[in-house]
Amino acid sequence: MSHNIAIIADGGIKKLQVATAVTHIWTDNSIVQYLQVNLINVTSIEAKLMAICLGLIPAMEEENIHDIIIITDSIAVAKKIFESKTDPLQNMFIPVTLAIDSFFRKDSRNKIQFWFCPSKAKWPKHKLIDDQVKADNCAPIFPSKELHLFNKKKECDNILHEWQDSFMTNPKRGQCFLDFEDKNQKVIKPIYTKGGLWLPSIGFTNSLCACFTHITTSHTPIGEY
Repeated sequence: MSHNIAIIADGGIKKLQVATAVTHIWTDNSIVQYLQVNLINVTSIEAKLMAICLGLIPAMEEENIHDIIIITDSIAVAKKIFESKTDPLQNMFIPVTLAIDSFFRKDSRNKIQFWFCPSKAKWPKHKLIDDQVKADNCAPIFPSKELHLFNKKKECDNILHEWQDSFMTNPKRGQCFLDFEDKNQKVIKPIYTKGGLWLPSIGFTNSLCACFTHITTSHTPIGEY
């Protein structure tokens, strides 16, 4: 009898904001369990975490299992299960952390490993589950539940939308401000992440940044930022 078990887990959100978390549990090179949950009002991080937890609980309940391997395309997400800092997100994973603690105490040989498998690697076993996450069209099981990260994201999106509207309609931005369009001829709205939309492309030299600012705002650069 094999003492090893592998969990391949993935989760994501489709355009209709329906999240899918899928887990395959492998033993002796074959799938022994297929688990899936569909829900809305969660982020992709929460969906990936749910997929991992879906597989962990039944895997730890198996008899004579000492080595659990979790294969995921996001190690950073998996680490959140074991973070010690206070985070409302962790409340939903308390039963999982308690089960993990019990699994380790039950036998000194027991261990859990995390293996990173990027989606772009297209490893067949991970690609199988990745394709199922992307193709799934099932209705959500928990249509009204809102989790911590989703609420944070919704609040952030609302603030960003208000900021963009204020920027686009505020006369203080100048009468001659030059709007830029994307490939679909839609005006590009400002963003706050990764230096915005323009600075990463023109911020590597002061002279180019000054010229770009002059063109965009129709203001003469004065050599300061």
